[in-house]
Amino acid sequence: MLIQDEKLLLIGQVTKLSGIPIRTIRYYESLGLVESSGRTEGGFRQFSMDVLTRLAFIKRAQNLGLSLEEIRDILQVYDQGKPPCGEIKEKLAEKLSKIDHQIAQLFTLRSEIGELLSGWKNPTDQPEDAICPIIQQV
Repeated sequence: MLIQDEKLLLIGQVTKLSGIPIRTIRYYESLGLVESSGRTEGGFRQFSMDVLTRLAFIKRAQNLGLSLEEIRDILQVYDQGKPPCGEIKEKLAEKLSKIDHQIAQLFTLRSEIGELLSGWKNPTDQPEDAICPIIQQV
């Protein structure tokens, strides 16, 4: 039986198909997020077709707020042949908790700014050592 070689893509083709710039793909490779399958005689990187799935995963994970380090950890689990869904769920739960905390902080800040603005009166006599006494009051 004749085994056909896997179709390899040049980095420019990967860029065209994924929408991810060459420079970014090289950066991902330097971080260990993607791996080239080799190089052409001219020195161009070649990638297997599965790099497209991997790049799409990286892009989606970033859009969900995961860092490249977190994504690398997840991909290492995947590369060991294990499903990384548990790790992903844990990281997303942590993100959600951080987002909830940020929202609470923003509501507090919004309230504080609203109170300042509701009682705003331009000072007629301003101390020399004050930039804006209204916001400098404690």
